[in-house]
Amino acid sequence: MKFELLKELTEIPGISGFEEKVADFIEEKIKDKVDKYWRDSVGNLMALKKGKNNNAKKLMLLAHMDEVGLMVSKINKDGSVGIVRVGGVDPRVLIGKKVLVGRDLLKGIIGFKAIHLQRDNSLLKAPSYKELSVYMGFSSKEEALKKVKVGDPVYFDTQYEEVGHYAIGKAFDDRSGCAILMEVLNSLENTSLEHDIYFAWVVQEEVGLRGSGVAAKQIVPDAALVFENTTAGDNPEIPENRWATRLGHGPALTFAHGGLVLDRKIYETIKATAESNNIPYQHKARIAGGTDAARLARTLSGIPSGVISTPSRYIHSPVSIIDTRDFSALIKLAKILVTEGKVLPE
Repeated sequence: MKFELLKELTEIPGISGFEEKVADFIEEKIKDKVDKYWRDSVGNLMALKKGKNNNAKKLMLLAHMDEVGLMVSKINKDGSVGIVRVGGVDPRVLIGKKVLVGRDLLKGIIGFKAIHLQRDNSLLKAPSYKELSVYMGFSSKEEALKKVKVGDPVYFDTQYEEVGHYAIGKAFDDRSGCAILMEVLNSLENTSLEHDIYFAWVVQEEVGLRGSGVAAKQIVPDAALVFENTTAGDNPEIPENRWATRLGHGPALTFAHGGLVLDRKIYETIKATAESNNIPYQHKARIAGGTDAARLARTLSGIPSGVISTPSRYIHSPVSIIDTRDFSALIKLAKILVTEGKVLPE
């Protein structure tokens, strides 16, 4: 397995509000490589790699630990459970998918009315969440209540695999960003920079950008780089003019997205750095959605940020695809940006 760290990160269950196992994994890997690390009251994990100067400028690197998923909303009489979404999950991608439920990671299947029982006028309609249930082999509500309760997390049960230069799995959004922060930290093991590097693995991005502002108020950075995973859209069934990015065309640079036009100096610095180092890149051509950079822009006096992403096909579903060449190029670009520190204000 070429990208073992990415595999390990994506397979950890960690929807919004339940990121502890992800944070535990990262903390164990980084604790001996930083000058300081801590967790805050909302669950963010942060770490500091100090620069040479006492009054050094602060560059924050940020990625979110949470993935989209589901949550138990009710226990049905037949022992199945009703579900609601956590983050932007289209119910059309859920039918028949394997999941893991609750603290004990009970295996389940998302069920829907059999096709031969549906009327013609319902066949082309997307199912609603109230029509979906998770079946775990219980025969009654009483039996289910011994193992499951309302509010339990429901995770996608997907194993990571590599096929050629593609990686297939769940939670690339944003465990790919988490991995990039860890790769950058590893590259700094025997390096001392002029500026301080703060690493922030944050919580609950998928349900409203909750963790990033809390982290930033503790760090008070001079600038930030947000490492994300973003929609590709280069599916054969989608018109090309609607593609946001393409697999295999390099990391995606964001010039604007929902709620924010990105800092021009940082954006131009990222682009110039990629070009001068012969790193392929592409622009994210659609501005739908948002990232933690929008929260940072509204935190403290406004924190200038840049956003760089790994394109992902079938994002926010149980099975997504990335091109590992894009991911590798982003790691290389991130290391150079952090080492040079040109995104920081002069």
